Amino acid sequence: MGVSFTKMHGLGNDFVILDGRTTPLSPSTTLISRLCDRRTGIGCDQLVTLSAPTRDGADVRVSFFNPDGSEAGACGNASRCVAALLGGSPTLQTQNGLLPTSQKNGLISVLMGTPHLDWQTIPLARECDTARLPLHDGAACSMGNPHLTLFRSIEDAAALGPVLETDPLFPERANIGFAEILSPTHIRLRVWERGAGLTLACGSGACAAVVNAARRGLVERTCRVTMECGSLTITWQDDGSVLMTGPAQTVFTGTLDESWLEKGQTTTP
Repeated sequence: MGVSFTKMHGLGNDFVILDGRTTPLSPSTTLISRLCDRRTGIGCDQLVTLSAPTRDGADVRVSFFNPDGSEAGACGNASRCVAALLGGSPTLQTQNGLLPTSQKNGLISVLMGTPHLDWQTIPLARECDTARLPLHDGAACSMGNPHLTLFRSIEDAAALGPVLETDPLFPERANIGFAEILSPTHIRLRVWERGAGLTLACGSGACAAVVNAARRGLVERTCRVTMECGSLTITWQDDGSVLMTGPAQTVFTGTLDESWLEKGQTTTP
């Protein structure tokens, strides 16, 4: 039999979700790349797998894979999609810890955890003031994955994104956000994601942009972050955690053909 999948997106940031809670999945780097390919696969920004949780308080374990096969520690848009797929208010187990979710009026909220602001925990290659880096005067934090936010035109994303993703200052590479401050409560954002390239939206990048802009006194702690296909509401709460709220949409479901699957490992032996 083939493997069932669900194609979903959050503001255009799209995902293929494989449910391995009953039958464990172990996608190879080759299979991940093939699934993400928009011509010969299904096509997506990231592959997401679900598995049985291993921590108390979690309803499902969620893993996020970039098209190059690398694993991301967090993905805000995919987290909303998983919550929408499962229904109710599931708590997601991720590399960035447990992420509680809730749903109201067709929108999904995810408590994304507390940003890491220290240079060692982002991580950076050397000690720096993470609110004012010696790199295009940007600011950095981690939302489970490293983010550099630059306060400049989003039109610079395609040219500068791939260069800065691999800058030596970021030993684990970085997601690069280009943030235009439109008002104290509104940011326009474009993100170059490590391992994926330009995406229409980035949930963790939106969280990082609000955190980094608020640290610089450029915005308030609750902001609308507008990307190519819509907006998220991000609140950096008084307790230090970041709440993200926005939509998620199922596109279609299907089954991967057995003959196609034979070219890449999908399940453990």
